[in-house]
Amino acid sequence: MRRRFQLILIKPSHYDDDGYVIRWWRAMIPSNSLAALYGIAAECAERKVLGPDTAIDITVIDETNTRIDFAGLLAQFRRHGNFGMVALVGVQSNQYPRALDVARPFRNAGLPVSMGGFHVSGCLSMLDGTAVGLDACREMGISMFAGEAEGRLDMVLRDAAAGELKPLYNFMNDLPGIGGTPVPFLPKDNIQRTLGLSTSFDAGRGCPYQCSFCTIINVQGRKSRFRSADDVEKLVRMNWAQGIHKFFITDDNFARNKDWEAIFDRLIELKERDGIPLGLMIQVDTLCHKIPSFIEKSRRAGVTRVFIGLENVNPDNLTAAKKNQNKITEYRKMLLAWKAQGIMTLAGYILGFPADTPESIRRDVAIIQEELPLDVIEFFILTPLPGSEDHQVLWKKGVEMDGDLNIYDVEHVCTAHPKMSKQQWEDIYHEAWSLYYSPHHMKTLLRRAVATGVPLARLVKVLVSFATTVPLENVHPLQSGLFRLKTPSERRPELPRENPLVFWPRFAWETLSKHVSLAGTIIGLTISAFLISRDAKSKSYMDQALTPVADDEEETLSLFTKTAGGAAAVSHVRKVAELTRH
Repeated sequence: MRRRFQLILIKPSHYDDDGYVIRWWRAMIPSNSLAALYGIAAECAERKVLGPDTAIDITVIDETNTRIDFAGLLAQFRRHGNFGMVALVGVQSNQYPRALDVARPFRNAGLPVSMGGFHVSGCLSMLDGTAVGLDACREMGISMFAGEAEGRLDMVLRDAAAGELKPLYNFMNDLPGIGGTPVPFLPKDNIQRTLGLSTSFDAGRGCPYQCSFCTIINVQGRKSRFRSADDVEKLVRMNWAQGIHKFFITDDNFARNKDWEAIFDRLIELKERDGIPLGLMIQVDTLCHKIPSFIEKSRRAGVTRVFIGLENVNPDNLTAAKKNQNKITEYRKMLLAWKAQGIMTLAGYILGFPADTPESIRRDVAIIQEELPLDVIEFFILTPLPGSEDHQVLWKKGVEMDGDLNIYDVEHVCTAHPKMSKQQWEDIYHEAWSLYYSPHHMKTLLRRAVATGVPLARLVKVLVSFATTVPLENVHPLQSGLFRLKTPSERRPELPRENPLVFWPRFAWETLSKHVSLAGTIIGLTISAFLISRDAKSKSYMDQALTPVADDEEETLSLFTKTAGGAAAVSHVRKVAELTRH
């Protein structure tokens, strides 16, 4: 090869409340955006899209688990005559400030930089094209990419190689099909920097629902597009060839994938016939149990964890968010169906809907603990994310929203609430974690696990993370990892650089004290799990949450009786049942 084009793919992290980059020795989850773009880029390199005499060298960096060596990368470019480009991949709104800081030294060196992801795409889709900081890209000369890269990366690479990178590539009105396109893939060296040695892929994109807080429907569209079973088999075999067999399927709702059964059947073949020990996590809606064989085939295909977009137990809040597809009358049936297969259940729960108050949130958490057979809950603050309908409505009305995009991470309050002050909202968010993950309730979760066949060791690992990350690290568990890494040089530029003689002793003490506390939680849960597993009564354990659905529970359970919306939901179900009987 006469020339070697340097393509640097970087997934930026974001800053914590003290202004330091959130980075770990091992991060919690892999970046599917990075895997998707690497797969496309590798195929471009294989096809020699820059000409038969030009190779494409791809460097992959996920900043949540890898420190960016700016000096080393700039030297790499210089060795190749600055022939190449930097692509900032999958940039979310909370990562946008950090992404700009990452881009700056490369732009100062005159190197082409492109940025894509939900922030750019969402703003261009829902706003006027200049809102929410996009002018910062224009001022720095960063090329913006809106939409998806399948079939389009060739053009961007050729423009960059010719020194003619455009200010904007906007494909939001022309979302591509993904069947038969290059599949998401990351080399094992990158996957090894995540906990559990797992990677990810999307079997489909797009969602037909209209949840007002969601950005996916406005970035990936409401028309669903899918990969085939052949595509999925290909990526599984590619990963198995390098020893990777655990996957997070990132579809917002895999149960609505029209090809779910063909994909599961293929995965079952790979698992049962070819001996690939698949371990999968999927995301589904609250009506997935109504699809014949869906849950049973999930287990056979290797699903060990399922994430459910529960969002709330108050129908009034669900209606306000246009999440009318969630029926609280189906919650227990659905969760018990997953429990019957021994699959761990995780749910997202949003705090800050219009009807919420600190008191109602405490009540609802208690209802969930007592009446729903959920293992893990992930709490989020209702956030007007750029690219969502909620944000668009507030922006058009001129309602005040926080100007620091770094806190648009669904962990911070970004706008006013009708019934709670900012402090009350933030306080109840932190309190919710401690309420749900109380020592008493975690023992209950372990007893339920033994009774329903959920592997105890697997549950203990997850509970440790979700019970400790918010109080110890002040970040959401999905942003967490193993052993926090930070240095004085990785602080937001607008904040003062700390003296190393102050920074390092404090960091060492914080690390030690956090890990002592973490060790205490691990030891306590491990002992509890051991004792519960040895208790002969554990296999027959029963409580209200595990009790089979009864005909009269709509009149007795707090899930249905404590809110006006719950009573209305029950009444509606009864009317429908009465009409369908006649």
